[in-house]
Amino acid sequence: MLDKNDENKGNIVENISEKKQQDAEVSNTSDKAEEAVDEIEKSMAEEAEKDVSKEDEVPSLDYSILSLEELVAELKKVLSINPVQKIKTQVEGIKSSFNQKFGTLLAEKKTAFLETGGNSIDFQFSSPIKTEYNTLLSDYKKKRDAYYNNLEKQLSENLEKRFTVIEQLKNLIEDADASTMYKQFKELQDAWRAIGPVSKNRYNDTWKTYHHHVERFYDLLHLSNDFRDLDFKHNLEEKLKIIQKAEALSEEKDINIAFKELQDLHKIWKEDIGPVSREMREEVWQKFSAATKKIHDKRHDHFREMRSKYQEIIEAKLAIIDKINTYDTSNNLSHNDWQKSIKEIEVLRQEYFNVGKLPYNKSEEVWQKFKGATKKFNSAKNAFYKLEKNGQQENLKRKIALIEIAESLKDSEDWVEATNTMKKIQSDWKKIGHVPRKFSDDIWKRFKAACNHYFDRLHEQKNVLNKEQQKIVDIKKEFLEKLKITEKPTKEGVLEAINTWRDLGKLPRNARHLEGKFNKQIDKLLESLSIDKQEITMLKFKNVVDGYAADNDIRKLDSEQLFIRKKIDEIVREIQQLENNLSFFSNAKDDNPLVINVKNKVKEFKVDLSVWKDKLSYLRKLDY
Repeated sequence: MLDKNDENKGNIVENISEKKQQDAEVSNTSDKAEEAVDEIEKSMAEEAEKDVSKEDEVPSLDYSILSLEELVAELKKVLSINPVQKIKTQVEGIKSSFNQKFGTLLAEKKTAFLETGGNSIDFQFSSPIKTEYNTLLSDYKKKRDAYYNNLEKQLSENLEKRFTVIEQLKNLIEDADASTMYKQFKELQDAWRAIGPVSKNRYNDTWKTYHHHVERFYDLLHLSNDFRDLDFKHNLEEKLKIIQKAEALSEEKDINIAFKELQDLHKIWKEDIGPVSREMREEVWQKFSAATKKIHDKRHDHFREMRSKYQEIIEAKLAIIDKINTYDTSNNLSHNDWQKSIKEIEVLRQEYFNVGKLPYNKSEEVWQKFKGATKKFNSAKNAFYKLEKNGQQENLKRKIALIEIAESLKDSEDWVEATNTMKKIQSDWKKIGHVPRKFSDDIWKRFKAACNHYFDRLHEQKNVLNKEQQKIVDIKKEFLEKLKITEKPTKEGVLEAINTWRDLGKLPRNARHLEGKFNKQIDKLLESLSIDKQEITMLKFKNVVDGYAADNDIRKLDSEQLFIRKKIDEIVREIQQLENNLSFFSNAKDDNPLVINVKNKVKEFKVDLSVWKDKLSYLRKLDY
């Protein structure tokens, strides 16, 4: 025996068939108009299954420019302030960037582990940031699953509610009390409208069944003519307004907006407005169908045009992929050769992205070919730098040998022999190439410490004060005091003061602090001048290094040159990183605040780079 719900569902199927038969008998709508309406109703059914909230999805960011810590902070923020059903795109974007960056970090840690003699099977790496990321992602999945389980349950409950209202409407038609039936009918209409969404495969069927019985209520029962005619008139007016709005949408330039608004009009037509008089039903429906067909045809023309453009984009992308595939790296024998090739491949990569975007079903195959081509280039590049890395290991061994010599001589009393040897190993150090970055700072500190220790002892031995030296100290102190009360300094006057200071003689080692005080006073005077900041910077620099040169302080001059080279390398890396970040904004507008900010930083770094290169050039010209 069927229960009540099964019986209701059976009646619904029967009523749907009855309605379809009636529609077939009275409809004069063309096949094309029916196709347009069917498409709208199908899209409405899909929308009906979604969340009833009208909020747009949370906008996503360019996650590729964020660090691991920033990605975790962004994930935490997205999860805390947004509904779980609105953040799929954002979570997937964060996941993709995090996995890529963490994978790179993991590979670096493993390589370092293996280089220190570890076995691959013993490698382990734990990270608090990865633990926090996994916890957040797990929480998201639990909330998402709970939301969709609850939504599915809600859709089923709403379907049962619709069955109940339909059954009550049928009973009202069959057993109506003329004195109360209109009031009861209105209550059932309100109840129907209050029911939430149902699954997309049941939406249209249940609505058609409901609408069929609404029309039966008006047509088959002896309602009060006043009530019925008033309703018919009101509904006709509202449906004519809907038709006008639908016809106006054919002028909307954005076809996606037009189609979305047309969906909304169909929903209002179906859900919020009742039937019109029998003699007007077909006429108003045909007008609405015709307006729908215009939007439908315009939309299909739009996508047909887009599909023709897709083929052009695909062909252009494939041509670029072919250039990358056939790019010749066989003559790349040095780091500079590869840097040139990397820039040329980057130009091709930008061309690929600038050609245009494709939908996923069109782009995936092309994207895989592009990844394959770039992977081929990267494999060749990585093979070169792997060999280069082996050379760096040999350089490391040679520099460690020099450190051992320096440390063995740092306390020597054989001043002539030790000094010659220390100068030679300093010269040899400069001739040896790069070492692995993770060792470079440590070995430099060891080498520098040993050399400084020896030369500090050497200078102490030489700089025993005598009367002549004390005289120079006293004269320079007096000159410095006069310099402090200088009013309205000029550039020429400052330069003259520098020359005078040099001409007064060389300070003994234990009075070198006066040199620092003099330099600070010169800096103060230069900063008070109305000249270009870069010129001031260079004048300050020349004052200091000219002092080192006058004292024949090779150690400080070398240290200054090494420091400048390091600054240049740091700034070049910063510029490269920022320019690489800009590549991710290839489709962004020029007035995008983030793009403007990055470009301004690049300009600032390039100005700094120019100053540091001028300093290095000046140092190289010094004869020391």
